[in-house]
Amino acid sequence: MKSFYHGEINEFIEWRDTDGNIINASDGGIIFANGKYHWYGMALRPLPMASGPCGGQMTDIGVVMYESEDLLEWKYEGVILEVSHDPQSELYAPLRFERPKIIYNEKTEKYVLWCHFVKYPGNHGNGKGEAEVGLAVCNTVNGKYEWQGYTRPIDEKGFVRDMTVYKDFDGSAYLIYDRHIIDLVPDGESSRMKADRCLHVVKLSDDYLSFTDTYSRIESAAWREAPVVLFNNGYYYIITSGLTGWETNQAKAFRTKHLMAEWEEIGDPCVDDLTHTTFNTQGTNAFYVNGSNIQIVMLERHNTSDFEKCSYVWLPAKFTDNTVYLEYSKDWSIKNVI
Repeated sequence: MKSFYHGEINEFIEWRDTDGNIINASDGGIIFANGKYHWYGMALRPLPMASGPCGGQMTDIGVVMYESEDLLEWKYEGVILEVSHDPQSELYAPLRFERPKIIYNEKTEKYVLWCHFVKYPGNHGNGKGEAEVGLAVCNTVNGKYEWQGYTRPIDEKGFVRDMTVYKDFDGSAYLIYDRHIIDLVPDGESSRMKADRCLHVVKLSDDYLSFTDTYSRIESAAWREAPVVLFNNGYYYIITSGLTGWETNQAKAFRTKHLMAEWEEIGDPCVDDLTHTTFNTQGTNAFYVNGSNIQIVMLERHNTSDFEKCSYVWLPAKFTDNTVYLEYSKDWSIKNVI
């Protein structure tokens, strides 16, 4: 692969590693360390979507990693966060290490991985272990991450759905997640269930291993998920997805000058997306090209017939008039946007 090739918006294009195997790193991210890019994600199964324990949207491998010097040729590095095949283990597979995100803590010299964790058999729910954030830590970027367990930010009442982690320029770090609450509220002589979902920002502790009491609700981003965070010219941006399960939908972007302040909705960032499907993808993460101000937005075209063959769509973020936008390209290279 000499350039980022995505095909038409209804195509599933296979990206392969240097051994010729399909790259299988769902909903992860990229971290630059030791002079190389490291791409990680949850290894999905070559199965269709299903409501039971056999669905391809779960993993029975774990989180895997690839390395590259140019973002185009990727060498498989192996499994960095493994599942267990012991029924007594907290990591008994299949399960979900969904949307894993790795950040490096300069003070502790640790690589910290947060993910949306769903225990065996990997079906989303509201019970203990079914709607959590999970934590793992490693001394090296591509080593074996040690599982630290799972928890819920803010309080046990808020179920965890899609999430990401953002490391700011001052070294502070934040979890941004879709917080889901179901309350029993009075309704005349009886009561009814009322659901509330909204993106929240929670500041992590200095070692990135726990949560502080500092958090904020993004009121404008109710009923949104799949947050992708960028920064440009004094503004933070979040590109989000609607709540339609595995079906694609129209993206919405939000901006603010302070992560804990009010966020303003600025509309669909996808230019000429006539299908209103985020180019038939969903956002995953964003990263800087090393040594430049170029930010690449990672999106994924989920293949619900065979999850191992999901497509990766990476597009350069563009900024003008304090807004962010994405333009679809079937084929592009970094040298053309520098």
